[in-house]
Amino acid sequence: IVEDFSVFLRAELDYRREGRNAERFRANFANEQHLYVPRIWWDYTTGRVLVQERINGLKIDDIDAIEAAGYNRDHLALHCARLIIKEVLEDGYFHADPHPGNILVLPGEVIGLIDFGTVGLLQVSDRAALIRLYIMAVQMDVEGLVDQLIRMGVADVNLERRPLQRDLRRLLMKYNGLPLSEVRVQEVLDDLRPIIYSYNLRLPNDLWLLAKTFVMMEGVGKKLAPDFDIFAVSQPYVKKFLRRMWLPTEWGPDVWRNLTGWNDLVTDLPRQTNRILTQVERGEVGLKLHIPEIDKTVHRLDDIANRVILSLLLAAFIMALALLIPTLNLTWPWGLLTWIIISSFAVMCFLALWLIISIIRSGGGL
Repeated sequence: IVEDFSVFLRAELDYRREGRNAERFRANFANEQHLYVPRIWWDYTTGRVLVQERINGLKIDDIDAIEAAGYNRDHLALHCARLIIKEVLEDGYFHADPHPGNILVLPGEVIGLIDFGTVGLLQVSDRAALIRLYIMAVQMDVEGLVDQLIRMGVADVNLERRPLQRDLRRLLMKYNGLPLSEVRVQEVLDDLRPIIYSYNLRLPNDLWLLAKTFVMMEGVGKKLAPDFDIFAVSQPYVKKFLRRMWLPTEWGPDVWRNLTGWNDLVTDLPRQTNRILTQVERGEVGLKLHIPEIDKTVHRLDDIANRVILSLLLAAFIMALALLIPTLNLTWPWGLLTWIIISSFAVMCFLALWLIISIIRSGGGL
């Protein structure tokens, strides 16, 4: 996350890039009457200097000034909600730093947006995945949620699914039955944070930016109109997005790419199959199997085998010496041999004791 944000910070220092971002937003909202993006003066703009149209307005959180000007706070909250919903669901290109200093109220209750140094990008597949997550959360489908997180690359495919499903179910139960107007984005994120860290979930940087954007816009909206329900405003946009997903213009390119891929596969398959069969006949095909942690497991098995062999040898020597000692002659010269055998017996007993202690210390038990 830190590396991703370092990239964003460096990008913010390039004002030409910020100017291009502003122009793209200006084009996306060209038909919106209640949103205005200032134009960029490219003749005077460089990588270190950004020259844009000056706009005069009130800060979106200056409630006293807004009321003194006679602006309708509910209308302004509605315009801000439409702004964030349109740029996320329709455009997939959103302003990722919408703090009150970057949102101005212009005459006519028009929202003026400035500072496009940090923006987020969501592909159509990302937007569809987010809507699926939302629908599954409403339906309390924790199995589907985990499957979707794995498909998105957020969760590892080898993740322990049951504990994650249990924690997600507990989280959803907290909000189950609540009106959406009572659900706070910041509170949901606070509840999600321990789950993200516990299961090492890897959110893409654009999703982090989106979460930050929603928290900022929620704060702005609640300050303008405490009872404002952004979810009610978003429903028409969600339905429109879902209808658009079924249009041939949306799924047609994906189908065409898949058909092209299958065509390449069918064309190359006979040649590739013939090549593989030839290699099999020549004995040139080998199987390479990689199992995570296999080296550590093999080393452990070798250690166990060595201990078993050593234990058997020690046991055999100790039993042999124990049977031999009573039959020995302590008179000279056999007495010297007797003491050598007795010393060997003591050494074997000491080695056996050392082996037992080492097994206990390694946690293997007896």
